[in-house]
Amino acid sequence: MKFHRKGIALAIALTSLFCSFSARADWAQSTDPLVVQPAPANGQVQAQNPPGFAWARYPSGPASYEIEITPVGGSPTKAVVDRNWYLPTKALPLGNYTWRVRPANSSDWSAPRSFSITNKSTVFEVPDNATLRARILAKARPRSLPASTTPFSTWNTAKKTELEPYLSRLTNEVKVQMTALPDLSDARWPITIASPLTAQMASQQTDVRNKINEATRQMEAAALLWRVRKEQVYLNEAIKRGDQLASLTPTGPTSYANQDQATRQIALSLIKTIDMLPGDLDGTRRNRWLDAVRIRTNEMFGYLSGDNGRLDQYPFDSHGNTLMIFMSLISSLSLGDIPDAQKWFDFCFRAYVNTPSPWAGPEGGYANGTAYAEYAAGYMVALWDSINQASGVNMYAKPWSLGFLDFAMMLTPPGAKVHAFGDGSETKPDPRVFRAFALRMVNPRANWYQSKLSGIEDGMAVLEAPYPMPIVGNQVYAPPSNEAYYPSTGWVAIHSDIGNANRSSFYFKSSPYGSFNHSHGDQNGLLLSVAGQPLLVKAGWYDWYGSPQWTDWYHQTRSQNAITFDGGKGQLVDGYREQLQRNGKITGWAVNPNYDYAEGDATPAYGGQLTMAKRQIWYFKAQDAMLVRDKLSAVVPHTYEFNIHAPVAITVESPSSVKIATGGQSVCLRDLNGNAPFATWTGPAPKAGVTESHGAFYLKNDGKSVGEFLVLMDVGCKRPSVKVAASGTGRAVTIGSQTVTIN
Repeated sequence: MKFHRKGIALAIALTSLFCSFSARADWAQSTDPLVVQPAPANGQVQAQNPPGFAWARYPSGPASYEIEITPVGGSPTKAVVDRNWYLPTKALPLGNYTWRVRPANSSDWSAPRSFSITNKSTVFEVPDNATLRARILAKARPRSLPASTTPFSTWNTAKKTELEPYLSRLTNEVKVQMTALPDLSDARWPITIASPLTAQMASQQTDVRNKINEATRQMEAAALLWRVRKEQVYLNEAIKRGDQLASLTPTGPTSYANQDQATRQIALSLIKTIDMLPGDLDGTRRNRWLDAVRIRTNEMFGYLSGDNGRLDQYPFDSHGNTLMIFMSLISSLSLGDIPDAQKWFDFCFRAYVNTPSPWAGPEGGYANGTAYAEYAAGYMVALWDSINQASGVNMYAKPWSLGFLDFAMMLTPPGAKVHAFGDGSETKPDPRVFRAFALRMVNPRANWYQSKLSGIEDGMAVLEAPYPMPIVGNQVYAPPSNEAYYPSTGWVAIHSDIGNANRSSFYFKSSPYGSFNHSHGDQNGLLLSVAGQPLLVKAGWYDWYGSPQWTDWYHQTRSQNAITFDGGKGQLVDGYREQLQRNGKITGWAVNPNYDYAEGDATPAYGGQLTMAKRQIWYFKAQDAMLVRDKLSAVVPHTYEFNIHAPVAITVESPSSVKIATGGQSVCLRDLNGNAPFATWTGPAPKAGVTESHGAFYLKNDGKSVGEFLVLMDVGCKRPSVKVAASGTGRAVTIGSQTVTIN
């Protein structure tokens, strides 16, 4: 995280150095918020060496581009590419650079942009497609498994001691599922695709996904057990499930159009099972399975390659980006068996490795929220091991991956009982997922995180992983810092002591992603947990994407710990491009010995309803208290609302003070200005078995002056002495023995 702060300082210096280059607007920077942004952006210190380059397409859609990379004071290197991104195959020497791009055979260069490679930039090199394909084709099958996946009869005592419990659990699971799983056929799902999505269709899609996931897992697990145990019953089970899956109509209810998650899982699991059973399938059956893979994968490839590669230009496609990781592995395992696999591979593999996620910049993070980060991590763990085994490209060594795990550490620390922000944020984290992710890295912070997480990893994932795990042998355990800021996603995490299970954890968000996709209208929103106990929570629950409850309540600002006005009016969360434009931004970030500070500007999120919506937070370390200041203005009178949501009834102690206490933890909130009385209000019914309480401090404003909330969040309700006094052009706020000046 310290790298980010240093990077900001160097970015300012580099931007000043190269400011003359960006004096004119250029075609590589689109005004459409859905279009890919140029990268590296001006002045960025690169986490990865070599960095990945991207730019908006030239309006005329040329067949190729020429990119020029120039070290300061040196000669340029050039490359010609047929897509609007470029990943060099070799690391660059340390130093400062500029880059620019033009359509081939044109003189219309983009404006040069600067970047820097320093000793903080991690080398991560990816060979060209031809080299990768040759490497994959040279690997004996099964390509998807490490050399350590050997028959049980060859295991030594140490390996048996460590892995036999996982093998036993997987064996028992497969035996139970042999009779418990239903036979699959298209007739199970009679509803054809419906638009707009209905509750019935949503329910069927869920059933399709669940049943396909169960059947494909059973097939893969049985194939793995056949390799390890060499008992015929498991080969028979793998073949039975594979025959059923291969017989499902590719244009039926499991098609890409009807359930994209199902069709990608069928194609992947069939090719993975084929890969794990070399010589065990008769030629007719093997060809039938391969044909099912070919048909389904060509449909998926058609979607991804449409519009000359839709994700290259429009990256914000949640399912499309997940499909890229599936396609990377499917194509890797299909090379040599399916002629179309080469075009799949050349199109998808390096593109995915270059940009594994559009939901964060190179420092990591995940704008869609930590629940969806966990889901994404699950896919990565399930597929990255095999990608690494087949291609030799270790995605866990990519700098973005460590930033992604750091984000998980900070926003779902050990003991967290809920996720943070976005869809599914009210659900409980599954510590097994990120523990599995961390076990596959070699890093002191990853080692600390996995050592603090409970739960036993999935047996199939362990048996398909390298033995021993990469983290084994790393004896260094280093917790991350107590605070972190993620510039590209606009998230802040502040902990009293991340290494202490009784920590206070504050989360603050003001994101350039706005309410897009699985994000919510929660710019300048806050969350608080103490000793893992949520105290300031997000209200509502995630039933399904786009449901009436999701649209009218869960996705709205009023269900967040954020600012609304005039009875719950909040940030504008409709539209599509507008969701990215009605956003927030972290405009200040500082870490000091006595306090941490962040500020966010959510004014654009209100879509012109407000002319100012800024929030500042100070975390007083010695007091374990947060001071929150909101500055709000509009051209008409409003009553502003400082909303809070709790998992227990809020106790109103006075017009200016309330208490939230549950699970042995508490926080008291106090209006320090004394002009914003508190009142509870009633929201929609919560999920069955869940308690939610809602309230707000209310501030009337005449529309002619700036309205201000100044609220103290006192963890543990210690009720420190508070003094607010004039200090020059501002005010000095003293909480106990600590003072900050606000202006």
